Amino acid sequence: MAAATTSVYPDASEVRDGRLVIGGCDAVELAREFGTPAYVMAEDDLRARARELGGALAAAHGPRGDVVYASKALPCTAVLAIFAEEGLAVDVASAGELHLALRAGHVPERIYVHGNAKSVAELEAVAALGVATLVVDNFDEIDRLADILEPSARQRAMVRVTPGVEADTHAAVVTGHAGSKFGFALHEAPEAIARLRALAGVELRGLHMHIGSQLFDLDAYRAAIAALASLGDFDAYDLGGGLGVAYTTAQRAPAAAAWVQAVVGAAHELLGARHAHLALEPGRALVACAGVTLYGVESVKRDIVAVDGGMSDNLRPMLYGAPYEAEVADRFTGDSEPGTPFRLVGKHCESGDVLATGVALRDPRPGDVVVTPVTGAYGHALANNYNGVPRPPVILCAGGGARVVVRRETVEDLHARDV
Repeated sequence: MAAATTSVYPDASEVRDGRLVIGGCDAVELAREFGTPAYVMAEDDLRARARELGGALAAAHGPRGDVVYASKALPCTAVLAIFAEEGLAVDVASAGELHLALRAGHVPERIYVHGNAKSVAELEAVAALGVATLVVDNFDEIDRLADILEPSARQRAMVRVTPGVEADTHAAVVTGHAGSKFGFALHEAPEAIARLRALAGVELRGLHMHIGSQLFDLDAYRAAIAALASLGDFDAYDLGGGLGVAYTTAQRAPAAAAWVQAVVGAAHELLGARHAHLALEPGRALVACAGVTLYGVESVKRDIVAVDGGMSDNLRPMLYGAPYEAEVADRFTGDSEPGTPFRLVGKHCESGDVLATGVALRDPRPGDVVVTPVTGAYGHALANNYNGVPRPPVILCAGGGARVVVRRETVEDLHARDV
């Protein structure tokens, strides 16, 4: 593999005679068998990243900790099951994500429940589990808990604190700044802590924070953890996630182990948390780099390559201006044979339906398979039916075998809920 064209592809992939192979499966053959667009995941990458993060946390903090998969990044039952098998905990932010986590085999006592607008029904579902950890977001939620919980209950809870830290990332995924819609401001947190401690049926474990997503700067974590220190000592801290990944070869993301060491080291130093239970919530960092999306080329004109997907299967370029790279799956360019720059566009009725710009493709033509890497996170999760386009399948590859774990939607699915 040429470094310039492969560093953003799954570790469990290679280029053989210019053809991309993922988990031992030829990408073009996958497209022929399963159709396009398709999300393809390297299962070995998922397991390796889970083990890497789990090992790093154990090395930095010992056994009193959880790597908590933020399921919003890829709420796929099969992937959730893989992470349950690998010993990860999970966080959920809706009744639907809770349902998927339980169906995938996650045990309730290792489920963390988030959300800034939890319904009564969602709170009742959490209370019925008895041992899940509820991350409390606002005073109205505390009032609802007072009505829902029996005095004899022991609902585990944490207080989500907004530390007032500006993280260096896109405005849409900053969550720890002053004015965020999530959590209690620092000046509100003491009241929330006191009310939960006084509420019969609640077992207050500690504090939660999350400062944003797709972060490369580790200094922001230290500043946020320092802010938590002003609230007192607790038995448990959930320090959130947000570890960024490299979407292009020009980006340089922190190593997972370095991120864990930095966050845990700051917790030890600033919170005195060497004996506390620590949780970290990587979502994107566990799944993004394990996945690619396969597209079929429909037309080529001037510098524009149009494919059979777009903003229905990858909204990130439209929501965040997220950059992507791309290759023709059986004609990888390599350093010595650069392709011609093209705009990779989707099929949807929006001029902004552009997946990538300036991507070097070698002689693209209709019928080719184009692959975009690093789409394991927030592709399937944000997929939609704009223009009546059925959502793609999710395919896991390992050892030369491929299995569909989420089937492709059909046009009949589009009206399955009609009444």
